[in-house]
Amino acid sequence: MSSDSLFPALVESERLRYEPLHDVVDTLGVYEYHRTGEMDAVMAPLGEAVHATPKQTFNEVATAEEQWESAKRATYAISRRADDEFVGVAELWFEWEKRRVSFGTWIREPFWGRGYSGERAGAMLYVVFDVLDVAVVAVGHEPANEQSKRAIQKYVERYGGQHDAVLRNRLPPGDTGGPRDLSIYSISQEQWRERVTEDEVSSIVVRL
Repeated sequence: MSSDSLFPALVESERLRYEPLHDVVDTLGVYEYHRTGEMDAVMAPLGEAVHATPKQTFNEVATAEEQWESAKRATYAISRRADDEFVGVAELWFEWEKRRVSFGTWIREPFWGRGYSGERAGAMLYVVFDVLDVAVVAVGHEPANEQSKRAIQKYVERYGGQHDAVLRNRLPPGDTGGPRDLSIYSISQEQWRERVTEDEVSSIVVRL
């Protein structure tokens, strides 16, 4: 990774560690999750298909590195601090001219139900608001994706955000159908600062 990268090289929260995907991921190891079927439950709600070849995984990681270096998107590999087990991916999509970031994430199915999505959101909100001085975070889910809806609503409410709209045919056709709707939420930096606690902030480690 370039030493002059805009994005933090390491972020840690209470249980999780976040590092640049292209620096730490084992491409064939990630492809194995696709090959064995573990990713089926993860990709289907996103309207995407699992990777058919290791080259698809390689291309995804290479694109993540290119966009990291150009400061368009930060893609972090999430791992558990206790044992370095790979948990999933956290993405930040930047619209710098609008001072806006869109959140994306996926968590491996064995780690569902442990509050990792909310913990990841808290850490990434700190990065984008306190470190990178972004004004607004947006996050969305397909209306039928109840799992994502519950997870997103929980941390949006926690940090004073709001549900903005359901955008019709906002998403392109996925591998499982036609154009898709998107239910969108937002949290402003001001809302976050009013709700975040000193204990939360002190629990997050950021290294540039």
